[in-house]
Amino acid sequence: MAEQLAGLADDRALLGRTSTAERVSDILRSRIAEGYFPPGTRLSEDSIGGALGVSRNTLREAFRLLTHERLLVHELNRGVFVRVLTVEDVEDIYRTRALVECAVVRGLGESAYALDGLRASVTEGQVAAVESDWKGLGTANFHFHRELVALAGSARTDELMRSVFAELRLAFHLVDEPRRLHEPYLQRNRQILQALEAQDAQEAERLLAVYLADSSERVLEAYRRRVEGESAP
Repeated sequence: MAEQLAGLADDRALLGRTSTAERVSDILRSRIAEGYFPPGTRLSEDSIGGALGVSRNTLREAFRLLTHERLLVHELNRGVFVRVLTVEDVEDIYRTRALVECAVVRGLGESAYALDGLRASVTEGQVAAVESDWKGLGTANFHFHRELVALAGSARTDELMRSVFAELRLAFHLVDEPRRLHEPYLQRNRQILQALEAQDAQEAERLLAVYLADSSERVLEAYRRRVEGESAP
C-alpha cells in the first residue's frame, strides 16, 4: 500500500488549486484501472486523503461517484473496497461492448474517418509486444477500443464506455494472464483498422463482432476458473 500511496501523492498536482470530487474520482479511476488498487483492496480514507491532500468529505464524494460506476463497493462497518466482479458481471460487460462498439462502427457508413488515434494504439501495441510488455499490450488494446468508440463523436458514449472498460480491467487484473488475454488480438486490431482505412465499415463490424465473441469466451473461461478456484475449499 505504501507504494500505491506514493503514486497518489504524485497525482496531487493534477488537482490544481480547485480540488473537486470529480477530479479525485478521475485520479482514483485511473489508478484502479492501472491495477494500483487490485480488486478486493480496502481503500483507507485517511491514507488516500492524506496522499492527495483532500478533505474527508471530498474523498467520500469521490468514493460515492466510483461506487455508482460499479468500481467500488461499500461494505457496512468495514469500509470501501475495490469491487470484485462476478462472472455474470463480466458477461454483461461483453454484452454491452458488443451492443455499443458494433453500433458505433455500423454508424460510420462510407465516409472518411479520423483514424490517427486507432493507428497510434496499434503502434503502441506492436511496441509493447516486441518488448514482451504484456500488461502494456493490454493497455494499448483498451486504447484501441476507446479510440474506436470515440469515432462516434459522442461524449455520452465515451463516458459510458469509459466506465465499462474500467470495470473490465478489474476482471483482467484478477485473472492476471495478460499475454494469453491480449496477444491474440493485436493482429485483429490491425485488421479492423485496415478495414476502416478502406472505408469498409461493414467488414470492420464483422471483424469486431467475431473479435468480441472470441474475447468474451476466452476471458470468461479464465475468469470463471480463477473465481471458482478461489471459492473452492
